[in-house]
This record gives sequence, C-alpha cells and structure tokens, in this order.
Amino acid sequence: MKQRITLITLGVDDLEKSLRFYRDGLGFPTEGIIGQEFEHGAVVFIELESGLRLALWPRKSIAHDSGLLLGKRSATEFTLDTTSSPKQKSTP
Repeated sequence: MKQRITLITLGVDDLEKSLRFYRDGLGFPTEGIIGQEFEHGAVVFIELESGLRLALWPRKSIAHDSGLLLGKRSATEFTLDTTSSPKQKSTP
C-alpha cells in the first residue's frame, strides 16, 4: 500500500488569533473556523498542495481527543494523519 501524509494538525492556544495569522498574515485561503457547534470540534482547515491539508486545532481539543493531559505549550504539539491507497495490480 502506498501511504502518504494528508493532514498536519497544529495545536494552538487561540484559534481566532491563529486563523488571522495564517489567513490574513500569510495569505492562506481557508473557510475560517468550522465545527464550532460541536464540543472540541472547532477547527480551521487550510488546503495546501497535492492533497495535503493544514489544520489548526485548539490544544485542549487535541488533549481531549488523544486522552493525554494538557501540558505546557510546546513546539512539538502537532498530529499527523495518513491515508493508504491499495497497491495497484500490474497488468500482464
């Protein structure tokens, strides 16, 4: 199977401030904050190249989702998501 990283999620303390930085400061196109109607669901998705997406998700939501305790802020607070595609069969 061919695997590839399709989503990089950065843990942020302030989702609105982070949205402004990536959208207004760096010029990344985004629909803004979505999923606010769900507890721990608010997230920002940014489409990058070749099917890769960047997500901004509150650190508290990552801690909740992963079952880990919320620690001190760190540059290593991110998650990676991969997808697999079935191996193509070769034709004779």
